[in-house]
Amino acid sequence: MWAKIAKFVITYRLYLLLATALLTAVMGYQARNVEMTYDFVKVVPQNDPDLIYYNQFKKDFGEDGNILAIGIADEKVFQVETFNKFKKLAEDFSKIDGVKQVISIPTQQYIEKDTAKQKFVLTTLFKKSPANQHELDSMLELSHALKMYENQLYNEASKATLIAVAIDQKVLNSPKRLVTIGEIMRLSKIFTDDTKVQIRFAGLPYVRAILVGKVKKEFTLFLYLALIATTVILLFFFRTFQAVLFTLLTIGVTVVFTMGLMATFGYKMTLLSGLLPSLIVVISIPNCIYMFNMYHMEFRKHRNKLKAVNKIIQKVGFLTFMTNANTAVGFLVLYFTDIVIIKEFGLVAGIVSFATFFITIMVVPPILVYLPEPKDKHMKHLDFQVLKKIMDLVEVVVFKARSGVYLIMALLLVISVWGILRIRPVSYMVDDLPESDGVKTDLAFFETQFKGVMPLEIVVDLGKPKAVYKLSNLKKLEELETFLKQEQNISPPISILNVIKGSVQSFYSNNPEYYRLPDNLDKNFIMSYLGTGKSGSMAMIKNFVDSTGQVVRFSMKVADLGNVKMNELMENRIKPRVKEIFEGKDVQIKYTGTTLLFIKGTQYLIDDLSSSLFYAFLLISLMMALIFTDLKIILISVVPNIIPIIMTGGVMGLLNIPLKPSTALTFSLAFGISIDSTIHFLSKYKQELELCKGDYLKAILLSIRESGISMIYTSLVLFFGFVIFAFSEFGGTIALGILTSLTLFFALFTNLVLLPSLLITFDKNRLKPKTGKKGLFSLTREQIKARLNELKSNRVARRTEKKRIKAEE
Repeated sequence: MWAKIAKFVITYRLYLLLATALLTAVMGYQARNVEMTYDFVKVVPQNDPDLIYYNQFKKDFGEDGNILAIGIADEKVFQVETFNKFKKLAEDFSKIDGVKQVISIPTQQYIEKDTAKQKFVLTTLFKKSPANQHELDSMLELSHALKMYENQLYNEASKATLIAVAIDQKVLNSPKRLVTIGEIMRLSKIFTDDTKVQIRFAGLPYVRAILVGKVKKEFTLFLYLALIATTVILLFFFRTFQAVLFTLLTIGVTVVFTMGLMATFGYKMTLLSGLLPSLIVVISIPNCIYMFNMYHMEFRKHRNKLKAVNKIIQKVGFLTFMTNANTAVGFLVLYFTDIVIIKEFGLVAGIVSFATFFITIMVVPPILVYLPEPKDKHMKHLDFQVLKKIMDLVEVVVFKARSGVYLIMALLLVISVWGILRIRPVSYMVDDLPESDGVKTDLAFFETQFKGVMPLEIVVDLGKPKAVYKLSNLKKLEELETFLKQEQNISPPISILNVIKGSVQSFYSNNPEYYRLPDNLDKNFIMSYLGTGKSGSMAMIKNFVDSTGQVVRFSMKVADLGNVKMNELMENRIKPRVKEIFEGKDVQIKYTGTTLLFIKGTQYLIDDLSSSLFYAFLLISLMMALIFTDLKIILISVVPNIIPIIMTGGVMGLLNIPLKPSTALTFSLAFGISIDSTIHFLSKYKQELELCKGDYLKAILLSIRESGISMIYTSLVLFFGFVIFAFSEFGGTIALGILTSLTLFFALFTNLVLLPSLLITFDKNRLKPKTGKKGLFSLTREQIKARLNELKSNRVARRTEKKRIKAEE
């Protein structure tokens, strides 16, 4: 079949190149539509009960993660001149398109008693800019006396204050968000330049905007770095710009196809899918290396270009097809997870990995036909002395020191298993950023001054309509409020209690001593002033209580504690205490918010990636069975690829690298790629075994010699291709790159040394020698040594003869 395919490719080479050019143009046109993602919480499956409830919560109460916090810790801001500029800054924020509300001391509203209409109304405290410092101090004194804002906008101990900017939900999940946040930051910079007061930023809208910008930047950076690394390595080995140029051409077509496919499916670019183009660059290279390497080897044999092109398709075609198929399977299993971003990544990467074979076969062989015949200098890499010495060392180790190989592997496995037992799954909402990054330093500021900015919601369903107005229920809710205020890493909660207590304080002329729940004496007056209809003052609490007066919301901000500490906080402290508070009451408690969904999403990612590794292992083993029908060979082929994963896991544990989505992705990714070398080696071994009529020694020697060099080439390219991710600003991407590179390095050793060693040890009786000579496994160590020396002498003799013929010519 592959002979017919080779003939077809050579005969219709021009049409294949034109078809590739047309496909590239179409996909390039589609790629214009690729957008960055502006959505959130896509790491939790859509059918997850907590996500379903969270979506309902947003319908009832609005977005929880829409606050951009702007913090200042400088007493200068409370000097009248600077304060008035600060007030103007807050007012300018409110005029920005996409800003829903601005809450700060200069824009602060308080509850005022309207005795004429017998209702409470919201009144702006700073109706005009204070004219002098005395006037400002008086107004600030009133501001600090408003207990409903206590520790929300101002930290009395450090004199730090903040502006909370609420972004409209529609803007928040659209490209317009970047414009809105960009304008907020522009105005802030003008304020800082004018007053020399440093401003800090935090909140999910800000973090997401910064991350989108960094993803865009790194998308371009990694693509260029991958191309540069590829060019340098290929040029170093092949010593010809032709091989480099047409490898880059193949890669370019594949990258355009990747972007076009994302746009065709309507997928937006995430932090994960942003790695795809540079990842595909790395994955595409082995095809080209194997083809160019085989082309030069074949051409040097008979100096016939067309025959060499024909042979590379016949010899490498099926192997390349199967290796790409295996890589594709490794990615496609991710599509069957429950998480949207993983599904999208897996589907695109899987299709492109499989399409890489067709793109390579439609580009490289046809171009080789049109190119002039390679010169001897282009084939010098086949005699690269350093690689030959490495191959000689591999031969010696495989045939003379297998017991040492097994002993070292066993020792490394024991150490690795011990390291794996030390791995802990830990993830933070912004842990991908370095400690020195402005996002993290600003976040630390808010955690110190205001206990954090990450949203956390507790929803209490009191069981009956209007139950919130019952004094006994309000007292239970106050008990919950008191407990939450005592927690170190949680900001004071905001709820209906703030409004009701603030209303009582207002009723008694804003005396701070009356910031409390109404008692039996003043309850009726307070409730009548609050009103009960939409047109009354009850509109003030619509963000804290549902329309029935049954469901109450407690909104808080927490520090970025990480999934482990956050789980401990929720499961060991908050949930037990809340259960105790409402013991015997017919109430339902729900815990929700972006923070908790992030924690849950992290666990989903780790679990799904772990299961996908198992399915990838299973499916790839089945595909190996299509090539090698012998169960023993299939089992042998898996061992050299499982061990590197175990060793990398050991390194993670020993170096205290936490298990999180980015590091979990390493294993399925590396397994799908490293198995390619195993397929190439075993296929070559199978071919040579038949040609050598069952002489295992000779078959393995030739397999090491011919496949080994290409395996080193591709492994080096893959190694440096993934190392480039170490230049990322995201810790997860750095870990992904370094750990994958490390796994592939281990896989090179196991495939080049351990795999042939296992073949010699365990593949004893699959094919008997047909020459009448004794089989390999009946030979003594001395006889094996003699056979090795004999083969080595033959190679030296052949080289001497070639040099003599060349000298005579």
